[in-house]
Amino acid sequence: MDRLKLFHIDEELDSSEVAALCFLCLDVVNKKRLEGIKDARDLFLRLEERGVLENSFFLSQLLRTIRRTDLLSYLVTDSRRPEETDASLTLSAYRVMLYNIYDDMTKENLEKMKFLLRDKLCRRQTEASDTALDLFIKMENTGILSNTNLHELLGPLQKLDQQLASTVQQYIDQINQQNQTRVQPHVSMDYERVNNRSLQPQLSISETQASYDGDRIHSDAESNEQPSSLPDEADYYALTHNPRGLCVVINNENFPGQQLGNRTGTQEDEKALRSVFVRLGFTFVILNDMTAGAMRQQLKELGKTNFTDHDALVVCVLSHGEKGCVFGVDEQKVSLHELTEPFTSRRAHTLVGKPKLFFIQACQGGGYQGGSLPCPPTPTQEEEVKESRLEEDAGPIRGETVPWGADFLLGMATVPECKSFRHTSKGSIYIQELCRQLIRSAESRADDDILTVLTRVNRDVSKKDYLNHKQMPEPKYTLTRKLVLKFV
Repeated sequence: MDRLKLFHIDEELDSSEVAALCFLCLDVVNKKRLEGIKDARDLFLRLEERGVLENSFFLSQLLRTIRRTDLLSYLVTDSRRPEETDASLTLSAYRVMLYNIYDDMTKENLEKMKFLLRDKLCRRQTEASDTALDLFIKMENTGILSNTNLHELLGPLQKLDQQLASTVQQYIDQINQQNQTRVQPHVSMDYERVNNRSLQPQLSISETQASYDGDRIHSDAESNEQPSSLPDEADYYALTHNPRGLCVVINNENFPGQQLGNRTGTQEDEKALRSVFVRLGFTFVILNDMTAGAMRQQLKELGKTNFTDHDALVVCVLSHGEKGCVFGVDEQKVSLHELTEPFTSRRAHTLVGKPKLFFIQACQGGGYQGGSLPCPPTPTQEEEVKESRLEEDAGPIRGETVPWGADFLLGMATVPECKSFRHTSKGSIYIQELCRQLIRSAESRADDDILTVLTRVNRDVSKKDYLNHKQMPEPKYTLTRKLVLKFV
């Protein structure tokens, strides 16, 4: 981030605000690295070491939390809303809750609270606590306060200030609700295209939700005419059943842990996917906020489904990720191999010879894509460049993230080692562009196959800048025929 902007922000912050920022960053920066910090410049250096100031999103969260929105003007470079990456650390809801209590606590109530905690903290600890934030840190140091242990905080507040106590209780209720959600994931199914032949995928819990009415993604299709007949049916996957098959979306939005933030905007991706794949003739299944274990179990059970009357399977995973894996909401990893293995020809016999499409919206590392101006190769370099491109294209195909079975397509939001971006109100860059291109192809008279669609996605995503960085999607496939998706 621009050092001049950070300098101007530092000039505007007083010592109490710097102390508040340090408290909010305790789950991001090691506590010892925060000791002795007196001004915001030193804090910014610590945050830069952690890589969380590579864009303005995290700092804007900090400033909003301490009610210094007047300083956000230093972070605004254009009219866009903030964009996030699916590897970004975000502010802990636990820390924000404690800050809100500190901000609303009177000096009189602070002294009363210190008195009530005298049997839990020694006199030296309470006397050294000039603010509620100091007191909270002392409570954490002695083990009587944490994001899962709030009893010793709630008790005194219930005696002093019911409004402050309700702030703690709301946080506890939210955590309990999220824990219950992780145990029993919300599943909804859309049978809009079933034609009175309801399929029952082997998923543990279902709750019907209303279909997403209307497209918010506009097509630049050539026309709405019916697609022409396929020139050679042997070259194409057959799509004759109605419904075509299942489209299963794992949408991990709420991450209650300390390391991964909530994925604001992901509901827009769910809406876009629902709209597109229902129109393409798929039964839509949504699995919300899944732990790593629940993801494995649900996909394993899904792999046991009888797919005889299905033409294809689509699985979309919207989550945080690292190279070769995605995260459950419990911050545990699920490898890409574990996502696809239940549907290989060895496991799912009724899917043999049928296309299995996996679209993964998640980061694949902590790096950023840069950009370079194209330069045509000289005649003497041309063959060498072709060789290097063959190695680059072939290399990932041999990696562990590529399914060994036939008829798979793995559409990744980004190449390995790099981050993917998500707009906090419009959804992720990759999924939104994927849906736009699927609509364009489905409404076109041309019989563009799925690889042509993904090539357009690559082109349009890669030519734009996101927080001054690039994003490069990456499809990998073992398809043996062309797959053309049209609206039914």
